[in-house]
Amino acid sequence: MADLTSMTTVAAAGKLLASEHSDVLREAVRLMLIEIMEGEVEQHTGAGPYERSPERTTQRNGYRQRQWDTRVGTLELAIPRLRAGSYFPSFLEPRRRSEQALVAVVAEAYVNGVSTRKVERLVAQLGIESMSRSTVSRLCRVLDEQVQIFRARPLEGRYPYLWLDAKVERVREPGGVRHKALVVAYGVHESGRREVLGIDVGEAETEAFWREFLRGLASRGLDGVKLCVSDAHEGLKRAIAQVVGCPWQRCTVHFARDMQGHVHRSQQQMVAAAIRQVFAAENATAARARLAEVVATLEAAAPKVALLLEASEEELLAFMAFPAEHWSKLRSTNPLERLNKEIARRSDVVGIYPNDASLVRLAGALLIEQNDEWLVGRRYLSAESLTRLYETTPADLTGSNRTAATPTRKEIALAPA
Repeated sequence: MADLTSMTTVAAAGKLLASEHSDVLREAVRLMLIEIMEGEVEQHTGAGPYERSPERTTQRNGYRQRQWDTRVGTLELAIPRLRAGSYFPSFLEPRRRSEQALVAVVAEAYVNGVSTRKVERLVAQLGIESMSRSTVSRLCRVLDEQVQIFRARPLEGRYPYLWLDAKVERVREPGGVRHKALVVAYGVHESGRREVLGIDVGEAETEAFWREFLRGLASRGLDGVKLCVSDAHEGLKRAIAQVVGCPWQRCTVHFARDMQGHVHRSQQQMVAAAIRQVFAAENATAARARLAEVVATLEAAAPKVALLLEASEEELLAFMAFPAEHWSKLRSTNPLERLNKEIARRSDVVGIYPNDASLVRLAGALLIEQNDEWLVGRRYLSAESLTRLYETTPADLTGSNRTAATPTRKEIALAPA
Protein backbone atom coordinates (compact mmCIF):
# COMPACT_ATOMS: atom_id res chain seq x y z
CA MET A 1 0.00 0.00 0.00
CA ALA A 2 1.42 3.38 -0.95
CA ASP A 3 2.08 5.87 1.80
CA LEU A 4 -1.03 7.98 2.11
CA THR A 5 0.46 10.38 4.68
CA SER A 6 2.01 12.79 2.20
CA MET A 7 -0.89 12.76 -0.30
CA THR A 8 -3.79 15.15 -0.46
CA THR A 9 -7.14 13.79 0.67
CA VAL A 10 -8.50 13.61 -2.88
CA ALA A 11 -5.38 11.93 -4.26
CA ALA A 12 -5.24 9.45 -1.42
CA ALA A 13 -8.90 8.54 -1.87
CA GLY A 14 -8.41 8.02 -5.58
CA LYS A 15 -5.36 5.84 -5.01
CA LEU A 16 -7.27 3.81 -2.43
CA LEU A 17 -10.28 3.18 -4.67
CA ALA A 18 -8.07 2.23 -7.61
CA SER A 19 -6.19 -0.43 -5.69
CA GLU A 20 -7.73 -3.86 -6.13
CA HIS A 21 -5.97 -5.29 -3.05
CA SER A 22 -6.88 -2.62 -0.53
CA ASP A 23 -9.16 -2.85 2.46
CA VAL A 24 -11.21 0.23 1.70
CA LEU A 25 -12.89 0.59 5.09
CA ARG A 26 -9.67 0.21 7.11
CA GLU A 27 -7.67 2.57 4.91
CA ALA A 28 -10.51 5.08 4.88
CA VAL A 29 -10.46 5.17 8.66
CA ARG A 30 -6.69 5.53 8.58
CA LEU A 31 -6.93 8.41 6.13
CA MET A 32 -9.49 10.16 8.31
CA LEU A 33 -7.23 9.80 11.35
CA ILE A 34 -4.30 11.25 9.44
CA GLU A 35 -6.39 14.32 8.67
CA ILE A 36 -7.33 14.63 12.36
CA MET A 37 -3.69 14.42 13.44
CA GLU A 38 -2.54 16.93 10.84
CA GLY A 39 -5.19 19.40 11.99
CA GLU A 40 -4.29 18.95 15.65
CA VAL A 41 -0.57 19.35 15.00
CA GLU A 42 -1.22 22.50 12.97
CA GLN A 43 -3.09 23.98 15.94
CA HIS A 44 -0.38 22.81 18.33
CA THR A 45 2.51 24.33 16.34
CA GLY A 46 0.66 27.44 15.19
CA ALA A 47 1.42 26.84 11.50
CA GLY A 48 0.93 24.31 8.74
CA PRO A 49 3.65 22.16 7.15
CA TYR A 50 6.43 24.30 5.60
CA GLU A 51 4.46 27.46 6.45
CA ARG A 52 6.34 30.54 7.66
CA SER A 53 4.30 32.20 10.38
CA PRO A 54 5.11 34.46 13.36
CA GLU A 55 2.63 32.39 15.36
CA ARG A 56 4.68 29.18 14.99
CA THR A 57 5.75 27.81 18.38
CA THR A 58 7.76 24.76 17.31
CA GLN A 59 8.72 22.69 14.28
CA ARG A 60 7.90 19.15 13.26
CA ASN A 61 10.47 16.43 13.63
CA GLY A 62 9.36 13.46 11.54
CA TYR A 63 6.98 10.69 12.62
CA ARG A 64 6.84 7.76 14.99
CA GLN A 65 5.01 4.58 14.12
CA ARG A 66 2.30 3.10 16.30
CA GLN A 67 -0.20 0.29 15.86
CA TRP A 68 -3.80 0.86 16.96
CA ASP A 69 -6.33 -1.96 17.25
CA THR A 70 -9.77 -0.93 16.02
CA ARG A 71 -12.97 -2.65 14.93
CA VAL A 72 -11.87 -2.41 11.30
CA GLY A 73 -8.52 -4.03 12.05
CA THR A 74 -5.05 -2.96 13.15
CA LEU A 75 -4.06 0.44 11.80
CA GLU A 76 -0.47 1.59 11.26
CA LEU A 77 -0.41 5.21 12.37
CA ALA A 78 2.38 7.70 11.70
CA ILE A 79 2.14 10.11 14.64
CA PRO A 80 3.88 13.48 14.07
CA ARG A 81 6.79 14.35 16.34
CA LEU A 82 7.79 17.84 17.47
CA ARG A 83 11.21 19.37 18.12
CA ALA A 84 9.99 20.95 21.37
CA GLY A 85 7.21 19.56 23.48
CA SER A 86 5.14 16.54 22.58
CA TYR A 87 2.00 15.65 20.68
CA PHE A 88 -0.38 12.76 21.27
CA PRO A 89 -3.54 12.26 19.19
CA SER A 90 -6.78 13.13 20.95
CA PHE A 91 -8.42 9.88 19.81
CA LEU A 92 -5.77 7.80 21.60
CA GLU A 93 -5.58 7.58 25.38
CA PRO A 94 -2.07 7.12 26.79
CA ARG A 95 -2.39 4.59 29.61
CA ARG A 96 0.11 3.16 31.97
CA ARG A 97 0.05 -0.59 32.51
CA SER A 98 -1.79 -0.27 35.82
CA GLU A 99 -4.39 2.01 34.21
CA GLN A 100 -4.91 -0.54 31.45
CA ALA A 101 -5.40 -3.19 34.14
CA LEU A 102 -7.96 -1.01 35.88
CA VAL A 103 -9.87 -0.56 32.63
CA ALA A 104 -9.68 -4.30 32.00
CA VAL A 105 -11.07 -5.15 35.44
CA VAL A 106 -13.85 -2.61 35.19
CA ALA A 107 -14.70 -3.72 31.67
CA GLU A 108 -14.69 -7.37 32.65
CA ALA A 109 -17.07 -6.65 35.50
CA TYR A 110 -19.23 -4.59 33.18
CA VAL A 111 -19.62 -7.14 30.39
CA ASN A 112 -20.30 -9.88 32.93
CA GLY A 113 -23.11 -7.88 34.50
CA VAL A 114 -21.60 -7.69 37.98
CA SER A 115 -20.64 -4.01 38.10
CA THR A 116 -21.98 -1.68 40.77
CA ARG A 117 -23.47 1.74 40.08
CA LYS A 118 -20.14 3.33 40.92
CA VAL A 119 -18.37 1.09 38.41
CA GLU A 120 -21.00 1.82 35.78
CA ARG A 121 -20.37 5.55 36.16
CA LEU A 122 -16.65 4.95 35.75
CA VAL A 123 -17.29 2.80 32.69
CA ALA A 124 -19.18 5.67 31.10
CA GLN A 125 -16.34 8.11 31.88
CA LEU A 126 -13.81 5.72 30.34
CA GLY A 127 -15.91 5.45 27.21
CA ILE A 128 -16.20 1.65 27.19
CA GLU A 129 -19.97 1.29 27.09
CA SER A 130 -19.68 -0.56 23.80
CA MET A 131 -16.63 -2.65 24.61
CA SER A 132 -17.23 -6.21 23.45
CA ARG A 133 -16.33 -9.41 25.24
CA SER A 134 -13.67 -10.16 22.63
CA THR A 135 -12.05 -6.75 23.18
CA VAL A 136 -12.03 -7.24 26.95
CA SER A 137 -10.64 -10.74 26.51
CA ARG A 138 -7.83 -9.49 24.27
CA LEU A 139 -6.88 -6.69 26.67
CA CYS A 140 -6.94 -9.05 29.65
CA ARG A 141 -4.87 -11.65 27.81
CA VAL A 142 -2.07 -9.19 27.04
CA LEU A 143 -1.93 -7.96 30.64
CA ASP A 144 -2.14 -11.48 32.06
CA GLU A 145 0.86 -12.53 29.99
CA GLN A 146 2.92 -9.62 31.31
CA VAL A 147 1.94 -10.28 34.92
CA GLN A 148 2.58 -14.02 34.62
CA ILE A 149 6.07 -13.45 33.21
CA PHE A 150 6.78 -11.08 36.10
CA ARG A 151 5.47 -13.53 38.72
CA ALA A 152 7.44 -16.47 37.31
CA ARG A 153 10.73 -14.68 36.60
CA PRO A 154 13.86 -16.24 38.18
CA LEU A 155 15.29 -14.51 41.25
CA GLU A 156 19.03 -14.12 40.80
CA GLY A 157 21.51 -13.29 43.54
CA ARG A 158 20.84 -13.02 47.26
CA TYR A 159 18.08 -11.18 49.09
CA PRO A 160 19.17 -10.53 52.70
CA TYR A 161 15.89 -8.89 53.75
CA LEU A 162 12.38 -10.12 53.00
CA TRP A 163 9.04 -8.49 53.84
CA LEU A 164 5.72 -10.34 53.69
CA ASP A 165 2.21 -9.00 54.05
CA ALA A 166 -1.38 -9.82 53.12
CA LYS A 167 -4.33 -7.67 52.16
CA VAL A 168 -7.96 -8.78 52.20
CA GLU A 169 -9.97 -8.12 49.02
CA ARG A 170 -13.52 -9.00 47.99
CA VAL A 171 -13.90 -11.38 45.05
CA ARG A 172 -17.14 -12.57 43.47
CA GLU A 173 -17.68 -16.32 43.22
CA PRO A 174 -20.67 -18.53 42.40
CA GLY A 175 -22.99 -18.17 45.35
CA GLY A 176 -21.77 -14.81 46.61
CA VAL A 177 -18.80 -12.63 47.47
CA ARG A 178 -15.81 -13.96 49.40
CA HIS A 179 -12.95 -12.28 51.20
CA LYS A 180 -9.60 -13.49 49.88
CA ALA A 181 -5.99 -12.83 50.81
CA LEU A 182 -3.77 -10.96 48.36
CA VAL A 183 -0.19 -11.63 49.52
CA VAL A 184 2.90 -9.71 48.43
CA ALA A 185 6.59 -10.46 48.98
CA TYR A 186 9.07 -7.63 48.76
CA GLY A 187 12.82 -7.82 49.25
CA VAL A 188 16.13 -6.00 49.09
CA HIS A 189 18.69 -7.47 46.70
CA GLU A 190 22.34 -7.70 47.72
CA SER A 191 22.94 -4.83 45.28
CA GLY A 192 20.83 -2.61 47.58
CA ARG A 193 17.83 -2.25 45.27
CA ARG A 194 14.26 -3.08 46.23
CA GLU A 195 12.23 -5.63 44.30
CA VAL A 196 8.70 -7.02 44.35
CA LEU A 197 9.44 -10.75 44.53
CA GLY A 198 6.02 -12.37 44.41
CA ILE A 199 2.25 -11.95 44.47
CA ASP A 200 -0.58 -14.44 44.86
CA VAL A 201 -4.22 -14.81 45.91
CA GLY A 202 -5.38 -17.41 48.41
CA GLU A 203 -8.68 -18.52 49.86
CA ALA A 204 -7.44 -17.47 53.31
CA GLU A 205 -4.23 -16.42 55.03
CA THR A 206 -3.38 -19.89 56.33
CA GLU A 207 -0.10 -21.58 57.18
CA ALA A 208 -0.49 -23.98 54.24
CA PHE A 209 -1.01 -21.11 51.80
CA TRP A 210 1.97 -19.15 53.13
CA ARG A 211 4.15 -22.28 53.02
CA GLU A 212 3.24 -22.92 49.38
CA PHE A 213 3.85 -19.25 48.52
CA LEU A 214 7.32 -19.25 50.14
CA ARG A 215 8.23 -22.53 48.49
CA GLY A 216 7.35 -20.95 45.17
CA LEU A 217 9.76 -18.09 45.89
CA ALA A 218 12.46 -20.58 46.86
CA SER A 219 11.97 -22.58 43.66
CA ARG A 220 12.48 -19.40 41.65
CA GLY A 221 15.81 -18.74 43.36
CA LEU A 222 15.12 -16.87 46.61
CA ASP A 223 18.32 -17.29 48.62
CA GLY A 224 20.48 -15.68 51.27
CA VAL A 225 17.63 -14.34 53.43
CA LYS A 226 18.98 -13.06 56.74
CA LEU A 227 15.82 -11.54 58.21
CA CYS A 228 12.11 -11.78 57.43
CA VAL A 229 9.74 -8.99 58.49
CA SER A 230 5.97 -9.43 58.85
CA ASP A 231 3.07 -9.06 61.23
CA ALA A 232 2.40 -11.64 63.95
CA HIS A 233 0.37 -14.18 61.99
CA GLU A 234 1.07 -17.55 63.60
CA GLY A 235 0.72 -19.52 60.37
CA LEU A 236 3.09 -17.16 58.59
CA LYS A 237 5.65 -17.42 61.41
CA ARG A 238 5.67 -21.20 61.18
CA ALA A 239 5.90 -21.11 57.39
CA ILE A 240 8.91 -18.77 57.59
CA ALA A 241 10.64 -21.08 60.04
CA GLN A 242 9.98 -24.16 57.91
CA VAL A 243 10.76 -22.79 54.44
CA VAL A 244 13.07 -19.79 54.85
CA GLY A 245 14.72 -20.76 58.13
CA CYS A 246 15.88 -17.27 59.11
CA PRO A 247 15.28 -14.95 62.10
CA TRP A 248 11.90 -13.27 62.18
CA GLN A 249 11.23 -9.60 62.94
CA ARG A 250 7.77 -8.68 64.15
CA CYS A 251 6.49 -5.40 62.74
CA THR A 252 6.93 -2.90 65.57
CA VAL A 253 4.25 -0.58 64.15
CA HIS A 254 1.64 -3.34 64.22
CA PHE A 255 2.74 -4.35 67.71
CA ALA A 256 2.45 -0.83 69.13
CA ARG A 257 -0.97 -0.46 67.50
CA ASP A 258 -2.14 -3.79 68.93
CA MET A 259 -0.97 -2.85 72.42
CA GLN A 260 -3.13 0.28 72.41
CA GLY A 261 -6.14 -2.00 72.07
CA HIS A 262 -5.37 -3.55 75.49
CA VAL A 263 -5.66 -0.32 77.46
CA HIS A 264 -8.17 2.47 78.01
CA ARG A 265 -8.13 5.31 75.53
CA SER A 266 -6.69 7.64 78.14
CA GLN A 267 -3.63 5.35 78.45
CA GLN A 268 -2.97 4.77 74.76
CA GLN A 269 -0.58 7.68 74.22
CA MET A 270 1.39 6.77 77.33
CA VAL A 271 1.74 3.15 76.23
CA ALA A 272 2.75 4.10 72.69
CA ALA A 273 5.38 6.54 73.93
CA ALA A 274 6.82 3.99 76.36
CA ILE A 275 7.14 1.33 73.62
CA ARG A 276 8.77 3.80 71.22
CA GLN A 277 11.53 4.39 73.76
CA VAL A 278 12.64 0.78 73.37
CA PHE A 279 13.06 1.02 69.58
CA ALA A 280 14.83 4.38 69.83
CA ALA A 281 17.72 2.89 71.84
CA GLU A 282 21.21 3.37 70.41
CA ASN A 283 22.16 -0.31 70.53
CA ALA A 284 20.81 -3.75 71.40
CA THR A 285 22.13 -3.71 74.96
CA ALA A 286 20.46 -0.39 75.71
CA ALA A 287 17.23 -1.55 74.04
CA ARG A 288 16.99 -4.64 76.23
CA ALA A 289 17.67 -2.66 79.35
CA ARG A 290 15.09 -0.06 78.36
CA LEU A 291 12.53 -2.78 77.55
CA ALA A 292 13.01 -4.19 81.06
CA GLU A 293 12.41 -0.71 82.51
CA VAL A 294 9.27 -0.18 80.43
CA VAL A 295 7.90 -3.58 81.46
CA ALA A 296 8.48 -2.72 85.12
CA THR A 297 6.75 0.64 84.64
CA LEU A 298 3.70 -0.83 82.88
CA GLU A 299 3.16 -3.78 85.22
CA ALA A 300 0.85 -1.73 87.42
CA ALA A 301 -0.82 0.54 84.86
CA ALA A 302 -1.10 -1.91 81.94
CA PRO A 303 -0.28 -5.46 83.08
CA LYS A 304 -1.44 -7.09 79.83
CA VAL A 305 0.82 -4.85 77.76
CA ALA A 306 3.76 -5.48 80.10
CA LEU A 307 3.30 -9.25 79.77
CA LEU A 308 3.03 -9.16 75.97
CA LEU A 309 5.99 -6.80 75.60
CA GLU A 310 8.21 -9.02 77.72
CA ALA A 311 7.16 -12.15 75.84
CA SER A 312 7.88 -10.49 72.48
CA GLU A 313 11.35 -9.19 73.31
CA GLU A 314 13.31 -11.41 70.92
CA GLU A 315 11.02 -10.92 67.92
CA LEU A 316 10.73 -7.16 68.43
CA LEU A 317 14.48 -6.55 68.72
CA ALA A 318 15.68 -9.00 66.06
CA PHE A 319 16.49 -6.10 63.71
CA MET A 320 19.18 -4.86 66.11
CA ALA A 321 21.42 -7.81 65.17
CA PHE A 322 22.02 -6.05 61.83
CA PRO A 323 23.80 -2.85 60.76
CA ALA A 324 22.44 0.19 62.58
CA GLU A 325 21.99 2.08 59.29
CA HIS A 326 19.39 -0.55 58.31
CA TRP A 327 17.31 -0.42 61.48
CA SER A 328 14.75 2.16 60.38
CA LYS A 329 13.97 0.02 57.31
CA LEU A 330 13.82 -3.34 59.11
CA ARG A 331 11.61 -2.85 62.12
CA SER A 332 8.27 -2.57 60.31
CA THR A 333 6.34 -3.53 57.18
CA ASN A 334 5.76 0.13 56.29
CA PRO A 335 7.25 -0.26 52.77
CA LEU A 336 4.60 -2.86 51.98
CA GLU A 337 1.91 -0.78 53.63
CA ARG A 338 2.54 1.97 51.10
CA LEU A 339 2.19 -0.53 48.26
CA ASN A 340 -1.03 -1.80 49.80
CA LYS A 341 -2.44 1.73 49.83
CA GLU A 342 -1.79 2.05 46.10
CA ILE A 343 -3.59 -1.25 45.50
CA ALA A 344 -6.42 -0.11 47.77
CA ARG A 345 -6.93 3.04 45.68
CA ARG A 346 -7.69 0.85 42.65
CA SER A 347 -9.74 -1.60 44.69
CA ASP A 348 -11.95 1.25 45.90
CA VAL A 349 -12.82 1.91 42.25
CA VAL A 350 -13.50 -1.74 41.41
CA GLY A 351 -15.37 -2.54 44.64
CA ILE A 352 -15.76 -6.28 44.08
CA TYR A 353 -13.38 -8.12 41.76
CA PRO A 354 -15.17 -10.37 39.26
CA ASN A 355 -12.65 -13.21 39.80
CA ASP A 356 -9.18 -14.08 41.16
CA ALA A 357 -7.50 -13.42 37.82
CA SER A 358 -8.74 -9.82 37.74
CA LEU A 359 -7.33 -9.18 41.22
CA VAL A 360 -3.91 -10.61 40.30
CA ARG A 361 -3.99 -8.66 37.03
CA LEU A 362 -4.63 -5.28 38.60
CA ALA A 363 -2.29 -5.71 41.58
CA GLY A 364 0.37 -7.32 39.42
CA ALA A 365 0.33 -4.54 36.82
CA LEU A 366 0.70 -1.93 39.56
CA LEU A 367 3.56 -3.83 41.20
CA ILE A 368 5.38 -4.23 37.86
CA GLU A 369 5.40 -0.46 37.48
CA GLN A 370 6.61 0.02 41.05
CA ASN A 371 9.33 -2.58 40.55
CA ASP A 372 10.53 -0.83 37.38
CA GLU A 373 10.78 2.47 39.25
CA TRP A 374 12.82 0.87 42.03
CA LEU A 375 15.25 -0.77 39.61
CA VAL A 376 16.18 2.56 38.00
CA GLY A 377 15.92 4.69 41.15
CA ARG A 378 18.20 5.20 44.11
CA ARG A 379 19.49 2.23 46.05
CA TYR A 380 17.42 1.48 49.15
CA LEU A 381 20.49 0.32 51.10
CA SER A 382 24.17 0.58 50.26
CA ALA A 383 25.71 -2.45 48.57
CA GLU A 384 28.75 -2.18 50.86
CA SER A 385 26.70 -2.52 54.05
CA LEU A 386 24.82 -5.50 52.60
CA THR A 387 28.07 -7.22 51.62
CA ARG A 388 29.10 -7.10 55.27
CA LEU A 389 26.09 -9.26 56.17
CA TYR A 390 27.70 -12.26 54.47
CA GLU A 391 31.26 -11.59 55.63
CA THR A 392 30.91 -10.87 59.35
CA THR A 393 29.11 -12.18 62.43
CA PRO A 394 26.04 -10.45 63.88
CA ALA A 395 28.10 -9.15 66.80
CA ASP A 396 30.55 -7.52 64.40
CA LEU A 397 27.70 -5.89 62.48
CA THR A 398 26.23 -4.06 65.46
CA GLY A 399 29.37 -3.67 67.49
CA SER A 400 27.34 -3.86 70.70
CA ASN A 401 25.06 -6.87 70.67
CA ARG A 402 23.58 -8.43 73.77
CA THR A 403 26.12 -9.70 76.33
CA ALA A 404 25.97 -11.81 79.44
CA ALA A 405 26.04 -8.62 81.50
CA THR A 406 22.57 -7.65 80.28
CA PRO A 407 20.25 -10.65 80.81
CA THR A 408 16.57 -10.44 80.04
CA ARG A 409 13.94 -10.34 82.77
CA LYS A 410 12.96 -13.90 81.85
CA GLU A 411 16.55 -15.09 82.36
CA ILE A 412 16.70 -13.34 85.71
CA ALA A 413 13.52 -15.06 86.83
CA LEU A 414 14.80 -18.48 85.76
CA ALA A 415 18.29 -18.09 87.22
CA PRO A 416 19.04 -20.25 90.31
CA ALA A 417 19.00 -18.46 93.64
